[in-house]
Amino acid sequence: MQNHGIKKIVLAYSGGLDTSAIIPWLKENYGGCEVVACVVDIGQDREDLQGVEQKALRSGATECYVVDAREEFISDYVYPVLQTGALYEGTYLLGTSMARPLIAKALVDVANKVGADALCHGATGKGNDQVRFESAWAALAPHLKVVAPWREWNLRSREALLDYLKERDIPTTASLEKIYSRDENAWHISTEGGVLESPWNAPNKDCWVWTVDPKEAPDQAEEVTVTVKKGKVVAVNGETMSPFQCLETLNKIGSKHGIGRIDIVENRLVGIKSRGCYETPGGTIMMAALRGVEQLVLDRDSFKWREQLGLEMSYVVYDGRWFAPLRKSLQASAESLAEEVNGEVVLELYKGHVTAKQKKSPNSLYSEEFATFGEDEVYDHSHAGGFIRLFSLSSRIRALNELKK
Repeated sequence: MQNHGIKKIVLAYSGGLDTSAIIPWLKENYGGCEVVACVVDIGQDREDLQGVEQKALRSGATECYVVDAREEFISDYVYPVLQTGALYEGTYLLGTSMARPLIAKALVDVANKVGADALCHGATGKGNDQVRFESAWAALAPHLKVVAPWREWNLRSREALLDYLKERDIPTTASLEKIYSRDENAWHISTEGGVLESPWNAPNKDCWVWTVDPKEAPDQAEEVTVTVKKGKVVAVNGETMSPFQCLETLNKIGSKHGIGRIDIVENRLVGIKSRGCYETPGGTIMMAALRGVEQLVLDRDSFKWREQLGLEMSYVVYDGRWFAPLRKSLQASAESLAEEVNGEVVLELYKGHVTAKQKKSPNSLYSEEFATFGEDEVYDHSHAGGFIRLFSLSSRIRALNELKK
């Protein structure tokens, strides 16, 4: 038994196998300290939350706090990132990455409430989450110690964890049959492990949880109308709802059409490549709607800047720098660009595809008078010659210099 001067630890608790084992392990290895479990509800499966408090107490926790952060997650974490258009490595909608700073912040709040002197997470030493949690805690509560059991204990397999709990007569619903590692919240669900560990293996049906196979989706396309205000989705099919409610509605609609599936190999921050199947049905529809309004409203340079913001933000969020000044600066710029991103988009959902087929905005810069291929009275074609001559002037001068040699 170690003595680190730690009397009370707040643990990011899920009720899964790892965190169920962490509670007794902390008590045994940190001088009989108290363990306070903190479950942050960000829209994960309702079954996972049933009886979670009693489960934590049976594992040895002194208390268990369940924090309902579903609305906060979408409005204060997901929506701001959506404004920037962030996509990690071009495809990943950052479902896990955006949730971690919120969970980290909730744990700090509980730690301050109960007078804890340490925080604990169940992230492994191979993944990104350890960086995200601990970077957030460094920014929010540098005075609290951090405990990371996966970097300390000798329990290295699912079998070892199950045996550990069995020896201590601690009940668990986990079993050896579970071969996939999943992370779920209101925004997405990810699946890793199992057959996916070889990139040459195609995913099987078990790799997808929320969405139907696009091949088995309805043969009839469905239209959905999304209303956008200042770069945020505020209504679906004409009904104004909260951010979380908008997402819930679009998740249901998108899932039955097989929307939002990606199968990718990504670069983790720690240098390991990992393969996963991610499902983000509602988020994929939201992203298409927001980009559709942007196409009407943002001028060329503004759109280019927004793309650069999105690229930078994707790395900032993925790397766990949510509470860093850089993230706040990028966010401020994105909010400024989104001031006039207001409009309505009609999207067609069909067998895994989302198409923005109609779009309008009171701030649209699109002008039929100027864009028409027919005869118009507002555009003088002869003006283009002078523009092109000036636009290509440096190239002309360079070529003339070459001719003089």
